Amino acid sequence: MKQTIYFQDKSLIFSKVRSESEGFVCPAEEAVSLDRAKVLKIFENHNSLTQLCTDPEAAFRRFAEEFTVVEAAGGVVVNGRGEWLMIHRNDRWDLPKGHVEPGESFDRCAEREIEEETGVKAKVLRPLCDTWHAYYFPRTARWELKRTHWYLLRSTDQHALVPQTEEGIEAVAWCKQSAVDDCLKQSYPTIRCVVEALRVVVRK
Repeated sequence: MKQTIYFQDKSLIFSKVRSESEGFVCPAEEAVSLDRAKVLKIFENHNSLTQLCTDPEAAFRRFAEEFTVVEAAGGVVVNGRGEWLMIHRNDRWDLPKGHVEPGESFDRCAEREIEEETGVKAKVLRPLCDTWHAYYFPRTARWELKRTHWYLLRSTDQHALVPQTEEGIEAVAWCKQSAVDDCLKQSYPTIRCVVEALRVVVRK
């Protein structure tokens, strides 16, 4: 069991054991003293930090207290041709998602945000995974920790693709399976996590 928080392309992992592929490692006795300032300092020279701890969930919750937690939802929309819906923003390929409104369910948020950002109406089929992403938000002058609830959705009708340009979305595209891997090379680690979760579902 482990918990991962992404800071853009860098990852903070709370885990009981060390993986051979992981970068900088903090010993278990430092779990209590780990804070955001220390993590950001380590990230100046490393892309990955693993905090070893006996209780990853508790260590994660303690670290999260330094942030304002926000909820979001989005997903992978698949059409009748087996293509996946992706958006292009800030020179990265991404998946449509957005913040949950008061009183809104996570699955309904995913459907609404996808339609707003792409023009495509879709229905949730099943949940895929949750991801955590930390960032500084200048508008509110605070550090936020965003939990995004990801879903698999189906679109059966033909819809015009309309990028929500006011949200910085430059393009919307249906991607064939052969093109998805190329898109992922220009994406975020969180998006690669979602795609891997979907591929696990497909393999079952």
